[in-house]
Amino acid sequence: MKTLILVRHAKSSWDNPNLSDHDRPLLEIGKKRTRLVISRLQNLKVQPDIIISSSAVRALETAKYIAKGLNYPVESIKTSNAYYMASEQELINEFFDMPDRFNTVILTGHNPTLTNLANKFLSKPLDNLPTSGVVKICFKSNRWDQIMHAELESQDIITPKNSKSNK
Repeated sequence: MKTLILVRHAKSSWDNPNLSDHDRPLLEIGKKRTRLVISRLQNLKVQPDIIISSSAVRALETAKYIAKGLNYPVESIKTSNAYYMASEQELINEFFDMPDRFNTVILTGHNPTLTNLANKFLSKPLDNLPTSGVVKICFKSNRWDQIMHAELESQDIITPKNSKSNK
């Protein structure tokens, strides 16, 4: 089974107009909401084999929070500038090339790409994946290059709002 976990970065700051979009940091409320989501991922016993992140500060900070919460080595997070502006098809192509030794992959990135990517697999499409939102999709496949045609084992949508109600 292959598990793809899509994480939209936490809420970020627009306070400094001199910062580029790429360099915007997280707000405290974003960190707090991400901790709610991490708690749900811990309850689901998520153990990532690899965490991939956009190089944008807000995405990488979110990935680091998740890594720490799931006991994944922060220094092993793979980052790329390409994930910052990638289309959903570019990300899908990335998964086709993913080594099959990785069973659980977490990708931290941005909207609208993550919402569009999630909707390629979800039975009930999302209007919008909120900040700190997570989509967890489990495929009945042993190969990443087969996920587009694989049957779904399960799917979960985790948001700070629905995590708060489950505490």
